[in-house]
Amino acid sequence: MFKTIDRYILKEIAFPFFLILFVLTFVLLMGKILQLMDMMVNKGVSVIDIARLVFYLSPSLLIFTVPISLLISILMGLGRLSGDNEITVLKASGISLYRISHPVALVSLFAFVMTIIVGFFLVPYGNFATKNLLFRLSTQKATIGIKEKVFNDDFRGVLLYAEKVPVHGDFMEDVFVYDEHTGKEPSTIVAKKAYLVANTASLAVIMRLENGSSHTVDANLEHYRKMDFSTYDVKLDIESSLSAGEKIKVKGSTEMTARELVEKMKGRDLDETAARELAIELNKKLSIPFSCAVFGIIGIALGVRAHRPTKSRGFTVGLFTVLIYYVLQLGGEALAETGRISPAVGAWAANIIFIVISVYLFIAVARERLPEFKIRADLLKILTRGKGRRPS
Repeated sequence: MFKTIDRYILKEIAFPFFLILFVLTFVLLMGKILQLMDMMVNKGVSVIDIARLVFYLSPSLLIFTVPISLLISILMGLGRLSGDNEITVLKASGISLYRISHPVALVSLFAFVMTIIVGFFLVPYGNFATKNLLFRLSTQKATIGIKEKVFNDDFRGVLLYAEKVPVHGDFMEDVFVYDEHTGKEPSTIVAKKAYLVANTASLAVIMRLENGSSHTVDANLEHYRKMDFSTYDVKLDIESSLSAGEKIKVKGSTEMTARELVEKMKGRDLDETAARELAIELNKKLSIPFSCAVFGIIGIALGVRAHRPTKSRGFTVGLFTVLIYYVLQLGGEALAETGRISPAVGAWAANIIFIVISVYLFIAVARERLPEFKIRADLLKILTRGKGRRPS
């Protein structure tokens, strides 16, 4: 009998879980679709590379959509059972809430393990692979992004114009460059040819100009300098097509595994800000998966309450609960980043607050001692008193 009930409850939760997980992940990916389409249409990026970007970006979304989907699916599944009085029937049959929660705990454990795997391994790999793929694509701007007879400002501080780009796209001809990297005295450079050269070791892109001249005028327009060259290099700042203003650099904290974070934190050359960032990221690798356990407990407490059997209620309550949780999570991280609280407290603050509330609600619901606020009865008394009074 118990196995049948477990399978029944598990079915009520599992199907909404995977459905919501797919929908939420797809909706969050839609925020990147326009940028990805721009890369494919205007930059000439192949469909295969776009598919790779979507694949690499998915883990960073799953780390959040898995706990959210878990909470909403529990609220919807148990809410349906509670609304149809099936939870009441189970309790009347001598089955306690602790026993009913076994299949919910199984789903929560599955979500926890899934989030651990995604956070510890897939997210660092996906973030680092995304950066490297974008870097490789950026080196092809001469062939796929820079059009002839069109001014191009994709590179920060550099305005580029090419009179001709051959069909094979290996180089540009009759190039005009306005370089603002020199500060108060920007340079105007003209050259016969230009190549994009990638340095994979330092993750830098250099535009190599050949057979040209550089022209510079000072701020007061009093002095003019001209320099002829056979070879001249201009360093380009590559901006991520998916996050404007974020320069490609070496492995960041979000691109490191837990072992790499620990090894990096042991370094003696770290400043206080960098050490806090690494500590916060290391704690988040555990605190975010642990939210699955928190959402599982609070989902049971809120899902078995008597109400009308509407799925929209579970969805609404779930989103509201998630909103509060992540506001606390972001607030804790912000305080930790500024050094006001320790990184461990900042990363775990939301879990600590929610686990206390969740356990209290769960025990109160299991013992059927949860205080009820009889708003309708109080409102009825007030209206009755108002009708009983007559104007003098």
